[in-house]
This record gives sequence, structure tokens and C-alpha cells, in this order.
Amino acid sequence: MMISLASLRRPLAAILLALPLLAACSGDGEEEYVERPVEDLYNQAMDLLRAEEYGAAVTAFEEVERQHPYSTWATKAQLMAGFSAYQDRAYDDAVVSLDRFIQLHPGNPDIAYAYYLKALCFYEQISDVGRDQKMTSLALSSLNEVVGRFPDSKYARDARLKIDLANDHLAGKQMSIGRWYLRQDQYLAAINRFITVIRDYETTTHVPEALYRLSEAYTALGLEQEALRAAAVLGHNFPGDPWYQDAYRLVGEGKLAPPDDESWMSWDLGLSSLFDDD
Repeated sequence: MMISLASLRRPLAAILLALPLLAACSGDGEEEYVERPVEDLYNQAMDLLRAEEYGAAVTAFEEVERQHPYSTWATKAQLMAGFSAYQDRAYDDAVVSLDRFIQLHPGNPDIAYAYYLKALCFYEQISDVGRDQKMTSLALSSLNEVVGRFPDSKYARDARLKIDLANDHLAGKQMSIGRWYLRQDQYLAAINRFITVIRDYETTTHVPEALYRLSEAYTALGLEQEALRAAAVLGHNFPGDPWYQDAYRLVGEGKLAPPDDESWMSWDLGLSSLFDDD
């Protein structure tokens, strides 16, 4: 059987026409992979970071690790991806990157900074005292980890300051709830909240008010001696505080002299004896 030249040309022409279509389809799926020198990739990522294009910088740093996973640049890029995400306020993504860096490179010279940056991701998300304080608790835990692991680092110094602020925030939450119970005449529930502030957050700015509110709640319950003791502790530790002046007026002048044995007023006791029976 003879095959004509024309019959051969028709299938060949169809194949040639189809090739551009196939190429176009392959181009529509994903970007073409082009391997580049690691220094070029890293420098491009740094340029994006300096330009404050943080989302693009994250992608660029991740590309460094994808193309050159075993290079020292990849290790740096992991940390910088976390920093870029932090700058972009993509805190969840930042924590994921930083956790990965911490897990893979525990002996890296920048490991203290990685822990500190992770703590900042939680700290920056602390909400007002009217909302849930999960982020405050996570920030406090992470900041304490920085201080515990790297006590002599420059990050530990700043972490200690932020720990005080976080504790003050948690105490403020307890005070907010305690005041609400007080307004609802739920005095025992309010007392528990104020005692928590005095016992667990004794170095915060909320303690003078907590002592006054404690005296106020005891007065409402008719527990005069307990109210007097709370006011006396307030006066002993914060004699010039405006809350003591309010407590003085509340319980009555001339009634706040401490007993001969002042051990119950020791601030280190957590005020346990304040609630003991005489």
C-alpha cells in the first residue's frame, strides 16, 4: 500500500500547531523554576525588607532556603523570614518560622534573638483588659523563657521590663472582673479577685486599689475587722497613696492603728494572716 506525502504532512502539521498550545498550558500552571546564586537571592530579599515590602521579603527569604537548603544563607534566611513576617504583623507566620529556626538551630549565635522575637510576636498582640488575655499569658511565658535561658543577654533586660508590664496587664484584668462583681453585690467573688491581685501580682500598680476594694467589700459584708486590717496593710505599705486616703475615710478615723504584733502585715506573707481569725 502506498502512503502519499500529503497524508504524512497532515499529522505533522497538526502536531506543530499543537505545540504552542501545550507550551502555553504549561506556562499557565506555575512560574518557571530558575535556580539563581544564593547571594543574589538573599540580597534581593534584603532589598525587599529595606523597602518595607515585608510580605514579598518573606517569600524571597523562603526561596533562599528552597533553592539552597544546606547553605549558611538558608539558616540566616529562616530567621529573616520570621523577622519579615513580624514586621508585616503576620504574627502566626512569624512564630511558625521562628519555632522552626529554634528547633533546627539551637546552638546558633542568634538563638537568643529568635526566642526574644517570638515573645514579641505574642506581646504585640496583647489586647485591652476587657478581652481574653490568652496572648498576655503566652507573652509572659515566652518572655520568662528568654530571661531563663539567656539571663545575661541584652534581650533579657528588655524582657524583664515587658514581664512587669504583662503582669500589670493580667492584674488589671483581675481588677476589672473584681470591680464588676463588686457592682453586682457579689462580694465574695470580688474578694477572691482582689486577693489574687495582692497575692500573685504584688509588684504591680494595682495592689493599692486591690487593698482598698478588699476593705470596701468587707465593709459591705459587715466584716469590720477584716476591712480594718486590709486598710491598715494599705496604709503600712502605701501611706501616701490616694487609695489609702479613701480607705481611711471608709473605715473611719482613729481605727487604723496596727496591733502590737505587726508580723501579719508582712508583705512577703501574701497577706495570708490577714484573713485568719483572731
